[in-house]
Amino acid sequence: MRAIGIILAGGKSNHMGELSNKRAIAAMPMAGSYRSIDFVLSNMSNSHISKVGVFIQYNAKTLNEHLSSSKWWDFGRKQGGLYVFTPTITADNSFWYRGTADAIYQNLDFLKNSHEPYVIIASGDGIYKLDYNKVLEYHIAKKADITVVCKQLEIGEDAKRFGVVKENQDGRIIEFEEKPVVTEHNLVSAGIYVIRRRQLIDLIEKSALEERYDFVKDILIRYKNIKNIYAYQLESYWSNIATTNSYFKTNMDFLKKDVREFFLKQYPDIYSKVDDLPPAKYNLGSVVKNSLVSSGCIINGEVTDSILFKKVYVGNNCVIKNSIILNDVYIGDNSYIENCIVESRDTIRANTTHVGEGEVKIVVEKNERYVL
Repeated sequence: MRAIGIILAGGKSNHMGELSNKRAIAAMPMAGSYRSIDFVLSNMSNSHISKVGVFIQYNAKTLNEHLSSSKWWDFGRKQGGLYVFTPTITADNSFWYRGTADAIYQNLDFLKNSHEPYVIIASGDGIYKLDYNKVLEYHIAKKADITVVCKQLEIGEDAKRFGVVKENQDGRIIEFEEKPVVTEHNLVSAGIYVIRRRQLIDLIEKSALEERYDFVKDILIRYKNIKNIYAYQLESYWSNIATTNSYFKTNMDFLKKDVREFFLKQYPDIYSKVDDLPPAKYNLGSVVKNSLVSSGCIINGEVTDSILFKKVYVGNNCVIKNSIILNDVYIGDNSYIENCIVESRDTIRANTTHVGEGEVKIVVEKNERYVL
């Protein structure tokens, strides 16, 4: 493909509570065996983008470990490859990334040293499948300066936490409002952009000179009446996981057969780092209904409408309903968990009850399971 990829994965969400204390949003576990960033990385690989830069900052340790080998997404190549960029103190700069545009500016050499004519920019917290070649074809056909991938939300979904877009009959964006207080529109930006590489360099350099650091506010919104900015509508599944409720709902969507088959069985595939773990073990007396159970799990109790990530132990007489249990959790005997997200590496003591009343409860046990 005639484009390089940039994945913006350095952000922190203030709407994920204790879940974002350990990791960046792009490193959030998804669908039992994946991380959020796996979906955009797989889209890049499946679109034959051979050179991808990942810009990380907040709580980067988990994400760095996950990206330690590029082979899982087929980026281990002589030409191209997967590049991970963190903020670096230099003689000219001593700042962390002050925004998405500033993250690109601090790594502008990555763009200048590339030769591909186009750039695909995507956030690391979107769950979707997309062939970026189709977006690029649309971008070229419209003679656009920037193309924004957009998604029409269903009636009742909260559009106010996104960039809300209004387009004319030709598809050109005429209004773009970032996280409005009130809106009547439900066409939102999916955080995916196509732009010519040379033009991106010029816009980023100009923004830096003016001390403007946000790609959406200081480039897309500022230039919407000057540049030809078009909307490309994504028709298939898309979700953003930047809040606790959206993270919970998106994971639970994988319990629906059509969503699960779309991502896990239909070509092209979603790739992730593979751990060498034994298959899940269901002991005598265990009951599992409509759930995703990952490798390394041992089940003794009852699991219903839930997602269990890797290496989860469920004790005798336990009941887990409508919950997400993250990696490496030990659940003691006779425990009851409903409508919860249990943080990774937790130990739930025997005879414990956790129930989310009305909204999802995040369970974080501050106990010392791993001691020297």
